[in-house]
Amino acid sequence: MRIVQIIDSLEAGGAERMAVNYANSLSDKIEFSGLIVTRKEGLLYNYVTKNVSYLFLEKKSSFDLKAIFKLRNYLKSNKVSIIHAHSSSFFIAVLVKILIPKIKIVWHDHYGISQNLEIRKNAVLKWSSYFFSGIISVNLSLRKWAQNYLKCPQVVYLPNFIQQSDASIKSLELKGVDGKRIICVANLRPQKNHELLIDGAFQIHKKFPDWTFHLVGKDFNDSYSEKLTRKVEDLKLSKTVFFYGALGNTQNLLQYCQIGVLTSLSEGLPLALLEYGLSGLPVVATNVGEISKIIYSVNEGFLIESNNVNQLVSSLKKLIEEEHTRKEIGSCLKSFVERHFSEKSILHDYLLWLKSLTTFAK
Repeated sequence: MRIVQIIDSLEAGGAERMAVNYANSLSDKIEFSGLIVTRKEGLLYNYVTKNVSYLFLEKKSSFDLKAIFKLRNYLKSNKVSIIHAHSSSFFIAVLVKILIPKIKIVWHDHYGISQNLEIRKNAVLKWSSYFFSGIISVNLSLRKWAQNYLKCPQVVYLPNFIQQSDASIKSLELKGVDGKRIICVANLRPQKNHELLIDGAFQIHKKFPDWTFHLVGKDFNDSYSEKLTRKVEDLKLSKTVFFYGALGNTQNLLQYCQIGVLTSLSEGLPLALLEYGLSGLPVVATNVGEISKIIYSVNEGFLIESNNVNQLVSSLKKLIEEEHTRKEIGSCLKSFVERHFSEKSILHDYLLWLKSLTTFAK
């Protein structure tokens, strides 16, 4: 097989990281593996392996003819048979398929607001889906939505998977006291609900002043991030809650933390949760998206309701006070993630599914 991944940017987001994961993982398993970035490079560029063929299109608009023909030439010269388009990059994939009709498009849906799919309407995506040979959904709700709304019959559920990070890439040094760190990996967006985390930090700080909170994720320098910064200052938590911005090698940071937290109002299947598990961290997370399937499956971890600061605080308090509980939960979650979200098992299913698509005309 000769497959390329297409993504709009290489900033440190979930869809972007999965595009890199697929490109890297396939590079020693198929004849040709490429990664194409349409609009913007970013931190994740440093994690693309040397075996991956890389192209940056520098696309300026939706109908950037220079970028479209640059992509067409690359696909033809490398004899690519399958375009694996992530999130909004599907449109340029469709435009180039019109120029190369034999090429197949697989669209990967990473949509993160799974609770409100009934209001998700996208006429361009619906039209484009006529050109798709297959659709990958990262959770079961998205698969059902694609089957009901889009015009491509071949829809499969494949969960995200985690690659072991390169330990040789230096991590940022975290602040705070060793052995007393709580981390949250989530871009600073309202749906991630960092306000709940800060409210919890305020209460935890009263009883456990040495424990600190470390927020890793892109700061969009908007009203939401300003609100969070102001809240930390107002609650006098500047030496307790730390913001680091977007970081590429977050997995290496987790070895210096003791607890992982996600306080989101909505999620799909968050990569952060899988990274926490792979690093052996116990987790406190809100009961949204596919999170309950992971935490309930191992019958461990602490699942809390959205915006319930009392549940957040009591869960963190138990993990802080009981080191043996932390280790037991973290070990159990790590084992579960390794069994069900490993690169090996998911890529096996992915390649089998792609082979099945060759029987279809698209």
